[in-house]
Amino acid sequence: MKVTPIDRQTAADFSLGDVDLSKRAKRKTYEAKLARLQLSLQIIQQAYLHTRDKAVVVFEGWDASGKGGTIRRLSTAMDPRGFKVWPVGAPRPYFKERHYLQRFWECLPANGTIGVFDRSWYGRVMVERVEGFADEAEWSRAFDEINEFERLLTDDGARIVKIFMHISPDVQMERFVARLNEPHKRWKLSHEDFRNRAKWDDYTTAIEEMVRRTSTDVAPWWVIPANDKKYARLSALETIRSVLSDGVDLSPRPIDEGIRELAEKMSAGPSGK
Repeated sequence: MKVTPIDRQTAADFSLGDVDLSKRAKRKTYEAKLARLQLSLQIIQQAYLHTRDKAVVVFEGWDASGKGGTIRRLSTAMDPRGFKVWPVGAPRPYFKERHYLQRFWECLPANGTIGVFDRSWYGRVMVERVEGFADEAEWSRAFDEINEFERLLTDDGARIVKIFMHISPDVQMERFVARLNEPHKRWKLSHEDFRNRAKWDDYTTAIEEMVRRTSTDVAPWWVIPANDKKYARLSALETIRSVLSDGVDLSPRPIDEGIRELAEKMSAGPSGK
């Protein structure tokens, strides 16, 4: 399930049309692989609590590409005391009057923690660009602003994982219909989903330019084929595991001798004998 990052060289010619959407996960081994990845992520989070490492995980992708399901599988493995998911929607009026990056600063993870963004600052160069919420001068300069923002984060010790989940128009429509017919999933479907779908070509242009201009050495994009949800989940979690564990000591922490002595004393009974 290993996915190759879009480095500076490959980003120059990046095209969504080159992404192999035929990739599938083996159903028989999916649950076992998922469980192993979730355990690995638990170990990584425990290491971060002691090493004071921190990480930013960004999820972008087409509507119905499986971001939410993947984030749920990630969240299941994590202790919420050191893990936070930020669902990002339209900015409230307070932030509309300020620089678009300001609302994200307060959400960045503290040392020893992991923050996940379900959509992110990349809305500036995608939805805000395509829907006209930002003019050309604003979204054009945002590429350099975002690169500098992410460089500041990595200089401060954060690891960044940027995942874009890609699906075909046909698969998206199938998932829209499935949501419409499933009472407990209808809430996910909105008029905006169909409005965005009608501008598929415009979004494709914006996404490809985004990858080409913001896939950097310190924060490359990982484009995940997501026509098969199981394949996408395993690939995304494996990517996160790989980046977040790189250079981190994952060895179990030694037992605190004071705690060991206390446990031995308490287990000996009320008298401590």
